[in-house]
Amino acid sequence: MPHDHHDHLSPSGHPYRPDDDHPLTYWQQMEIAVRELLIEKGVTTAAAINAQIEAMDARSPAHGAAVVARAWTDPDFRTALLDDASAATRDMGFDIGPMRLIALENTEHIHNIVVCTLCSCYPRNLLGLPPDWYKSRAYRSRTVKEPRKVLAEFGVTLPDTTTVRVHDSTADMRYVVIPHRPAGTDGWQADDLAKLVTRDSMIGTGLAKSPDAA
Repeated sequence: MPHDHHDHLSPSGHPYRPDDDHPLTYWQQMEIAVRELLIEKGVTTAAAINAQIEAMDARSPAHGAAVVARAWTDPDFRTALLDDASAATRDMGFDIGPMRLIALENTEHIHNIVVCTLCSCYPRNLLGLPPDWYKSRAYRSRTVKEPRKVLAEFGVTLPDTTTVRVHDSTADMRYVVIPHRPAGTDGWQADDLAKLVTRDSMIGTGLAKSPDAA
């Protein structure tokens, strides 16, 4: 039963957290019913489902950062990545499944930014869960109409001479941006370079960190 806190503050002085005891939605009920039916019929097991959930939770932008760092340091891998990112990332142990992955390289004159105008298609196996703003209607609609304004709001101001290319993810196709390698990193090892690669830089809404900020 929810508690009636008249002063809205706990003894510690912090607001009480709202009770999360609302009824299950239709889709939550359907998920539970289908999951229990699959287990009952022997199609899968609770342990297998939990293992998949744990594997999904373990995905993070660090995987994508490792791919970018290798592309910065290994010319042959960079060529393979730009030619067939699905195969190249599989060779590193990151299987994105049946979807096609396309690597987009930022340069001094070209800046790529990724959006999913329909929903939230995103390379989760490489970057983990998408940020909330990536799924927002404002980002999905404004990025295709005014990408420079959106980039500026993320703190990325580009010269007028830089071409901005917007790429729309789909249900069977994902993109990962290879940010422009920061100056002053010649001779750096891949592990150190990976620390400069941010999640936003692999979406295109950010830049790789400068060496001084690492």
